[in-house]
Amino acid sequence: MRRSATISEPALPRAAARVRARPGIPAWLMAALLALVTAATYWPGLHDEFVNYDDPAYVTDNPMVRAGLTWEGLGWAFGRVHGAQTYWHPLTWVSHMVDCQLYGLRPEGHHLTSLLLHAANAVLVFLVFRRMTGAFWRCAVLAALFALHPLQVDSVAWVTERKNLLSALFWLLTLWAYVRFAEVQSPKPQGISPKSKVQRPKSGVKSEPSNGTDHVSRITHHPSFFYGLALCFMACGLMCKPVLVTLPMVLLLLDYWPLQRFQFSMFVPLRGFEPEARDSRLKDFLRLLGEKLPFVALAGASSFITVAAHEDLGMLDSGLMPAWDARLANAVVSYVRYLGKTFWPSSLAVFYPYPKAWPMWEVVACGLALLAISGLVLCAVRSRAWLLVGWFWFLGVLVPFIGLIQAGAQAMADRFMYVPVLGIFVAVIWGLHGLAKGSRYRQQGLAVAGAAAIALCLGLTRQQLGHWKDSEALFRHALAVTQNNYLAHLNLGSALDGKGQIDEAIREFREALRLKPDYALAHNNLGSALDEKGQTDEAIREFREALRLRPGYALAHNNLGNALVRKGQIEEAVRELQAAIRVKPDYAEAHDNLGNALVREGHIDEGIGQYQEALRAKPDYAEAHNNLGGAFVRQGRIDEAIREFQEALRLKPDYALARSNLARSLAMKNAPARR
Repeated sequence: MRRSATISEPALPRAAARVRARPGIPAWLMAALLALVTAATYWPGLHDEFVNYDDPAYVTDNPMVRAGLTWEGLGWAFGRVHGAQTYWHPLTWVSHMVDCQLYGLRPEGHHLTSLLLHAANAVLVFLVFRRMTGAFWRCAVLAALFALHPLQVDSVAWVTERKNLLSALFWLLTLWAYVRFAEVQSPKPQGISPKSKVQRPKSGVKSEPSNGTDHVSRITHHPSFFYGLALCFMACGLMCKPVLVTLPMVLLLLDYWPLQRFQFSMFVPLRGFEPEARDSRLKDFLRLLGEKLPFVALAGASSFITVAAHEDLGMLDSGLMPAWDARLANAVVSYVRYLGKTFWPSSLAVFYPYPKAWPMWEVVACGLALLAISGLVLCAVRSRAWLLVGWFWFLGVLVPFIGLIQAGAQAMADRFMYVPVLGIFVAVIWGLHGLAKGSRYRQQGLAVAGAAAIALCLGLTRQQLGHWKDSEALFRHALAVTQNNYLAHLNLGSALDGKGQIDEAIREFREALRLKPDYALAHNNLGSALDEKGQTDEAIREFREALRLRPGYALAHNNLGNALVRKGQIEEAVRELQAAIRVKPDYAEAHDNLGNALVREGHIDEGIGQYQEALRAKPDYAEAHNNLGGAFVRQGRIDEAIREFQEALRLKPDYALARSNLARSLAMKNAPARR
């Protein structure tokens, strides 16, 4: 009697079935070496400044974050569907608050936290993938490329991108807990069906020893412990950045390889395969899908909150987004551009402007390239499972960022590749290892190539890190490697304005408007620069144009109000400043400016109330303390005025006006005693 056929596809490598030679280096030493090299590579970045691209909204101008870790701040972080100009990510806010509590606004402390998180992520990449695959040196190369690739610089050097680092940390911890769940749930092979004689899949994982030998962990837990831990880590990651919505898909990919919890043959009708064996495998696969449902539920809840936040901020207005066909074309081209920058990381920039239109031939060529690669990967799935996992990891994890639902002005961003790049590295490293297998010379050549790639990445990363010294350096570099970059012109202008180079700043703002005439922020910034030069009438025209393009723009209302005060049009100025406060009730600068306008009109009590509102919103606002002191002087409340001037000087020791006001107030207080 003919026996049933066994699976014809080559068996996937099982970590549980291997006995590996000692790698020669303990795992803990390799992890420490990875952390040390990562820290040394990024150490010069500790001297970088904050940049004027989102760092003010996230840290330097955010009163809740600047105050450090407070109960009010925690309530703000967790209790609102969105924070300052962004989606709900409370743990990211808490991270910034802790940094401000520890370091204040010294940028080196904030950069240090980011560096440590990136080093921790590199170590986790090594440990988690080694546990899954049992491949020591391949995982070491994977972790080194992850840590040192130039595409990662944005996430580490940019304080705002703390959310990227934190979410990746919890992403990797989720993978670790899920692998432990798979180990504990299926510690033994399921054996051979007595009827079919077909080998059923094993859990392909093991308790990986630290020195490369096999042993069984003495600490055991119920599978539900690690399953619950994985869910908890994923929930924390989603509270850092909603990128983890794609994690259930990645877990299913890992079930196929390297965990080997199901096999591709269950979907392919092989001759001689008994129906009951196929049914059993299908049931196993459905069970794996069922395991993912709680993860999918978490992803769905996070997606709902994120969409609600973006709608509340007006970021999903169809009138502000490119047409759907333009978004689809950009997504197709961006996938190929990401691949290109992974293998040839040149001309990297903090911002890539959205093109007016991609040439159709380029869109078609990129689409065909993606389809061809996907087809080749699927054809090789039985013998080279890592290609499927790596390729679809890259494609799938990028979906939330690829721009099909456009939530920003960028066409693509290097920082979006922080986690997706792992998929490309897995496919390449395991693929090259397979090609070199069986030949000592090819293996030696591969080792040399791997070391050269790591060294090249380290050098390019140090070079790219140098562009993050400050805002001016960052955006001058962006202009050098991109075209029609209106945002780079705008932010370079703001950096020059902050350095007192007003004429150069005006030129940059005008260039931004030439490229994007309907750019309300550029009109506002140009108005501010013109106002500084004393060209108040021109400034007022720019502020009004900004408000025409963007009604309810609080910053433009505030700046227009200030300009009108200087023109002596106090009544109209008060209306503009009140409009700014209606849009943004905690706008400290608008409260302070409204106080100045009211005091100028003789409404001193109302002015004092506005100064106090400004200080409630921003307690360390030195200018508001000085102005409040001036109002107290007008009312003869000299002791209270002195306290306000002293507080202004404590917050800003080089504040010449507050020092002068304090001296005059002390003289007024002591004048009767001299008589």
